[in-house]
Amino acid sequence: MSETETEIAVPLPEDVRDPTHDADDRLTHEFVRLVVDHVEAGELDEARAEVERLHPADIADLLELAPADSRMALAAALADLLDGDVLAEMNDWVRDEVMEALSAQQVADLTSELDTDDAVAIIGDMDDADQRAVLHAMEPEDRAAIEEALSYPEESAGRLMQRDLIAVPEHWSVGDVRAYLQGNDDLTTDFWEVFVVDVAHKPVGTCKVSWLMRAADATPVRDIMQDEQTLIPAEMDQEEVALRFQKYALISAAVVDKAGRLVGMITVDDIVHIIQEEAGEDALLLSGAGDGDINEPIHLTVRTRLIWLVVNLGTAIVASSVVGVFQGEIARFALLAVLMPIVSGMGGNAGTQTLAVVVRALATNQLTSSNTLRMIGREFRIALANGFSLGLLIGLGTFLIYHNSNLAIVIGMAMIINNMVAGLAGVLIPLCLDRAKVDPAVSSAVFVTMATDVMGFFTFLGLASLFGLGA
Repeated sequence: MSETETEIAVPLPEDVRDPTHDADDRLTHEFVRLVVDHVEAGELDEARAEVERLHPADIADLLELAPADSRMALAAALADLLDGDVLAEMNDWVRDEVMEALSAQQVADLTSELDTDDAVAIIGDMDDADQRAVLHAMEPEDRAAIEEALSYPEESAGRLMQRDLIAVPEHWSVGDVRAYLQGNDDLTTDFWEVFVVDVAHKPVGTCKVSWLMRAADATPVRDIMQDEQTLIPAEMDQEEVALRFQKYALISAAVVDKAGRLVGMITVDDIVHIIQEEAGEDALLLSGAGDGDINEPIHLTVRTRLIWLVVNLGTAIVASSVVGVFQGEIARFALLAVLMPIVSGMGGNAGTQTLAVVVRALATNQLTSSNTLRMIGREFRIALANGFSLGLLIGLGTFLIYHNSNLAIVIGMAMIINNMVAGLAGVLIPLCLDRAKVDPAVSSAVFVTMATDVMGFFTFLGLASLFGLGA
């Protein structure tokens, strides 16, 4: 194909598509039902024949999509197909359910097949007693690697890193490296670069595989290696690790301990999962929905959501108390009760918009101490512009409908003021929480909503009282 030609992907006709997947590459309901029916009918060989050609990620999806009351029977029927790769791809809650049916030795055998980071992710979620039993059943070398990883904080680079890597001394030649790679069958086969270390096992550079392939055997490794590299401290939070991969367009990076020694590496495929998890986590925390996992037990979901709903109930009571102060004006001029939710509701929406932008900027390190004042000024100007626009619209609409100029002025002014409050609250609340070392995604929304509701009711009803609308 010439450089000027463009390859166009043509969808496969319906009759030649894989019947197990739909157009979006998801397992079809019919296929899931077919496998479950085979198991329930005792046709285990037929069920395995349908499933054995699937990718491990699809087998994990199959168990997640199967009805909860059929899941254990399905897992037992497919036991010989449930290898470590399937467990690594499985939803956490479903995996815990499946692993309850496995012995400690079976879990140890399955996790031993995995990269250290995947094994740590599985074993780290287990109860202490089950974790000790599985570790006891593992080979000493595997157990030592897992225990070392578990010693690092949760969601840190130490938990995320792989220990299978290629590291060579800086005094070697390219020929020495090639001979080392070709003469050691125990080395990992999945790597993109070779780490170059000094006598203290501290990384001093990296060398891409392509450079090694093209250089002469006599060339010293130090002559072709790249001195500049991004080193990841083992204690660094995984979200910060993901930001470094994104910022510097990394494929892999060396992980070092407190002494600066090379202890592992992190690859971009692990970072893709982290970015997805962190983005989804922040969105769910802003809504107070907890993990938001549809496989989470109902009682845990209820408990998580109820906590935040109770907090919201408290803030709603605070807002309603403001309304109670002006109940005389509302009783004398019923239109106030009709229009005041508009002011608070629009303020809440504006505050949520600002809050989402600020939380994302904090999470991605776009918002720092060097540009905080500029960010506050920017959002205030946006809030002011939106407030004037919305105030003009609602004021004009109110006048055309109710033919009351004072009412139109009051609601227009209240809309402007509450939008300004929403803009400032949407910036200042997450900033203050972040400075206090509290995750702004967790509780910012509650305080922003309270601020916009209270100020929305207070400004509208206060201005109405000032203009004598309830007189």
